[in-house]
Amino acid sequence: MTSAHSSSESFSGCFELHNRPEDIQRAERSVLSAIEQLEYDRASVFAIRLALEEALNNAFKHGNKGDPAKQVRLHCRVDPKAVVIEIEDEGDGFDPHSVPDPTEQENVEIPSGRGLTLMRAFMTEVVISPPGNRVHMKYVRPG
Repeated sequence: MTSAHSSSESFSGCFELHNRPEDIQRAERSVLSAIEQLEYDRASVFAIRLALEEALNNAFKHGNKGDPAKQVRLHCRVDPKAVVIEIEDEGDGFDPHSVPDPTEQENVEIPSGRGLTLMRAFMTEVVISPPGNRVHMKYVRPG
């Protein structure tokens, strides 16, 4: 199920995604197209794309544990000043404070935790709501 609304100055969309590449790519294309239409710069588009991909991958892989029967909901709003993305999976959630910092020497070789770190580095705001199966990300356009 997909619903979207756009005008020349804003875009909002809701997507219920299955773990299928075509579903994920369609949703990502919609969000990125709206950002590009509002002439966000290349660095902004890159940052938002990376955070969106990481959040969706985490939701499907860790949240839903790859279960094809479970969905991920993506809500987004894009306007000239900011991009707001909310992603919710059907998993049990997690404690974001329990994720090891991948930049610390003892964690450098641990293959998890990087996505969350990247999301926090590239977005203006990242909030994970209890029980840990919903992430709210905001990117405020520079300038």
